[in-house]
Amino acid sequence: MVRKSLLPLVAGILGWQVALANEDISPALVSSMDRVIPGVKPDSVSHSPIDSLYELTIGPSIVYVTKDGRYLFRGDVLDLRTQTNLTDIKRKQARINTINGLDEHGMIVFTPEKPKYTITVFTDITCPYCQKFHRDMDQLNSLGIKVRYLAFPRAGIPSRVYDDMVSVWCADNPQKAMTDAKANGGRQVVPKRCDNPVTAHYNMGQVIGIRGTPTIILENGDMVPGYAPPQQLVQRVKSSEAELARQ
Repeated sequence: MVRKSLLPLVAGILGWQVALANEDISPALVSSMDRVIPGVKPDSVSHSPIDSLYELTIGPSIVYVTKDGRYLFRGDVLDLRTQTNLTDIKRKQARINTINGLDEHGMIVFTPEKPKYTITVFTDITCPYCQKFHRDMDQLNSLGIKVRYLAFPRAGIPSRVYDDMVSVWCADNPQKAMTDAKANGGRQVVPKRCDNPVTAHYNMGQVIGIRGTPTIILENGDMVPGYAPPQQLVQRVKSSEAELARQ
């Protein structure tokens, strides 16, 4: 059960490298993790805030494993003294590291001349709120927000929307193709094929936990599900910037 739900399709998306933070990892733990997720190595292994538990970062996922390798826990660790979600802090960092590991050239980007902020948006050309979000693009850019689109065809792969989104990514002018596709609800997309990242974007979205579109990832790793008006969104973006500055 864990093998299916923990990291679906991860091995095909990212090339994992082990960064073991100079920890004394027991052979039992290494053997246990290899049985749970064969062939996939954690990005980092470190002591957790709880005695006798290791914290493993695997892409955007955080899990906890006992030192003897017998028990694995999925969930959040809360510091009741400081009212801090310690797991969420690590999860946000892991999420943004995963996003930043992508090549921006594979994204469809709408940017002002001098961007102040960057957001990454999982989008579907047939999604009504994605279309509404896109109609705000000029205003978002005027507020200094650079928008980087990743593909997340909600109907999955294969599907008609997947084919159309491949065509958008493969268009001679992907920005115009995105605007045209969202203006007509995904209809009348000119078919085109090329090497494209749509499948990789979709798989990564599943790993991160995308459940609908649009989903916005802020620079501090916060995930904003659904549509947000530009003025409200820029306040969220500024708050995320302030959080990064405090770290």
